[in-house]
Amino acid sequence: MISSGPRSVAIIGGGASGVLLAAHLLRSSDPGLRVTLIERDGRFGQGVAYSARHREHRVNVPAHGMSAFADDPDHFWRWLQGREPGRHASSWTFVPRRLYGAYLEDVLREAGERMPGRLLVLSEEVETLEQTAQGVSVALANGTRVEAGHAVLAVGHETQPARGRGIAVTAGSERDTPLDPDAPVMILGSGLSMVDAWVSLSSASHAGPIIVVSRNGLVPRGHKDVAPLTIDEADVPFGASLTTLVRWFRGKVARAEAGGGDWRSVVDGLRPYNQRLWQSWPERQKRQFLRHVRPWWNIHRHRLPPDLHALLLGAIEAGQVSLVAAEFVAIERAGEAVRATIRPRGTSQRKHVDVARVYDCGGVTVDVRASTNPVIRHLIQSGAARPDIMHIGIDVDDACALIAADGAISERVRVVGPLTRGRYFEIEAIPDIRVQCANVAEDILNRG
Repeated sequence: MISSGPRSVAIIGGGASGVLLAAHLLRSSDPGLRVTLIERDGRFGQGVAYSARHREHRVNVPAHGMSAFADDPDHFWRWLQGREPGRHASSWTFVPRRLYGAYLEDVLREAGERMPGRLLVLSEEVETLEQTAQGVSVALANGTRVEAGHAVLAVGHETQPARGRGIAVTAGSERDTPLDPDAPVMILGSGLSMVDAWVSLSSASHAGPIIVVSRNGLVPRGHKDVAPLTIDEADVPFGASLTTLVRWFRGKVARAEAGGGDWRSVVDGLRPYNQRLWQSWPERQKRQFLRHVRPWWNIHRHRLPPDLHALLLGAIEAGQVSLVAAEFVAIERAGEAVRATIRPRGTSQRKHVDVARVYDCGGVTVDVRASTNPVIRHLIQSGAARPDIMHIGIDVDDACALIAADGAISERVRVVGPLTRGRYFEIEAIPDIRVQCANVAEDILNRG
């Protein structure tokens, strides 16, 4: 058993959210503070996003927005200049995700070295989390228990298993073996994960046709170096219908563009109000947004580095990449090939497409009830936690405290990062997560 005393925090999950929370906690001058960071993969600061292999798998936020600390916005830029001196002309650059993972590792290391003995990292899987009279008890798969005063769930994204009874392949997995460079392939999904798969194929000099299938046939837009529009809080239609909000937003864009501006400035200017907008809507409106508006919002909100976007558009214009708005129906083996069945949008007809491989880039799991993480399953099954009303994360209060099935609010367990998207929706990018982690760290430290 590992017991660290009442001034201790066990963080479950060592990806970006867990590392950022640990770093904010360890900024405290309290010599009695103890932080235990537990990550089953043993790769701290990487997680799903920042363990990407290729250099062209890049972050989609410019370097000036990627500091671990909102109150020190140049922290990452200083680190980057020291790591790659002279390589970047300005902080409006989009670095490889694996490089940002290295930055997070350094952030964690430096936080631990500030006052040695306060940080313990464990490469183990967490099976259960229980509240006790003294705090929390975390059971690990190796039989060890970690006793602490507080616990924080920071498990991050959980990717969906590949569809089609294992016939489809996840890009970058062990089953993603080399292909005939002229072979046709299909990619399911057209978001950022699709771009990663396309980058991997391009890096392997793949010349064959690439068919991208998604419900709407949309791809992410590209970044442009424009300043966010200043939007008055009183001007934002909180609680209004989606029709009213869309009309208001389009009006903002039209006026910005009429004055020589850019739609991106409106999207970025609205960012400080996104979470409050989401929270101002009733459940029915949130579901309408997720079903009808989110695909268009995502491609404008989560953009690509401009050069990468230009290369993707070039591949589309050249005909190598084709976008198909359709629903994926089924997949089966067809000799040495794979036969995918899709239903083109607006029709009831089914179309069969034979390719050498199907990549499933459907993204992350969006129903927390389908989680394969043992600690999440245990918390929900035991009633210690409950899904949020949308089932896209775990239910928490305004302070990110865990809410049990009976509505009880935990005094000892917090949740950070994408697991809180039911309350915050936009809580996946570093600029949002770092603020959340700073607030949760301050709350825990103040409670003692």
